Amino acid sequence: ENPHQNLKCIHVAGTNGKGSTSHMLASILQEAGYKVGLYTSPHLKDFRERIKINGQDISEEFVCDFINTNKPFFESNEISFFEMSVGLAFDYFSKKKVDIAIIEVGMGGRLDATNIITPLLSVITNIGLDHTQFLGNTLEAIAYEKAGIIKPKIPVVIGEYTPETKRVFLAKADTCNSAIYFASELISKAYRSDLIGDYQNHNKKTVLQTIELLINQKEFSIKEEAIEKGFLKVINNTGLQGRWQQLGQSPKIICDTAHNKEGLSIVMQQIEKESFETLHIVFGVVNDKNLDEILPLLPKNAIYYFSKPNNPRGLNEHDLYKKALDFNLKGEVFNSITNAYEKAKQIAKENDFIYIGGSTFVVAEIL
Repeated sequence: ENPHQNLKCIHVAGTNGKGSTSHMLASILQEAGYKVGLYTSPHLKDFRERIKINGQDISEEFVCDFINTNKPFFESNEISFFEMSVGLAFDYFSKKKVDIAIIEVGMGGRLDATNIITPLLSVITNIGLDHTQFLGNTLEAIAYEKAGIIKPKIPVVIGEYTPETKRVFLAKADTCNSAIYFASELISKAYRSDLIGDYQNHNKKTVLQTIELLINQKEFSIKEEAIEKGFLKVINNTGLQGRWQQLGQSPKIICDTAHNKEGLSIVMQQIEKESFETLHIVFGVVNDKNLDEILPLLPKNAIYYFSKPNNPRGLNEHDLYKKALDFNLKGEVFNSITNAYEKAKQIAKENDFIYIGGSTFVVAEIL
């Protein structure tokens, strides 16, 4: 069976912003009245969040039936967890006859399990130095991996780019004879959204360019009202969490899944715009992060609550604490993210600000 072959898809890659971009696209298409499949990763609380139709998680029953039916095949072919998840998503979307599926790349693009599709459109949000041990340690190398989702004669939308990555994208689009659209140059209109992080401004342009091309392909009818409502109701329509998400008031508490240099630098700029007396930062990372790049971004005048996310890849809190001292970041060590967060809430006064982040897994534990 090849369930992906009868699906209309939009394929979304990028270092940062691909989750937000995918969810915004899904929200707008839902508002336009379509049945929309959404495949993203990782999940925050429940595996089923990865596979949704119109904001509803896949049923436990469907997941179990799929695994039981296909287990012998998975085992004999040594199919990975991620490959199984992608196969499950395609099978589900096909059986449920979605009008369109938004498919987010797991990592990279060229060799990703999602790359078996021929989409209506390909989207690349941006390029940053993340997962360098798998994708290469220059922007060009990583751009080459992401550009692997560009298919012959299928248009591609690019969100943010640098001179180095632009060259890679243009070359691949040229080889594939694909029309290429740099959203940041082509889109000027601004919409309000319930995803309020400043970094969403780039993602919104990418989404608008993608929607414009979908409308031009004449397969979908998307009115202005659907675009406006779609942007305003992303959380409601899709259940997206962990993007500059507010968890409390007095003190203001914000969590965000930003976990690499590009993502964290924008979030730190956003914290600077807030007004507060003391800043409290609950922080943990996974062990493949380049701390020499990340720690200099963090404010020195904050109180830190260092801990290890509850994940095999989590970096030991004492190692993080020692490394943070080299950058003049002062704080305490905790044996769990939850304890770190509880302590921050205990100490923080009502005019203070608490930020929780450093990793998707840190946010997942708090949510």
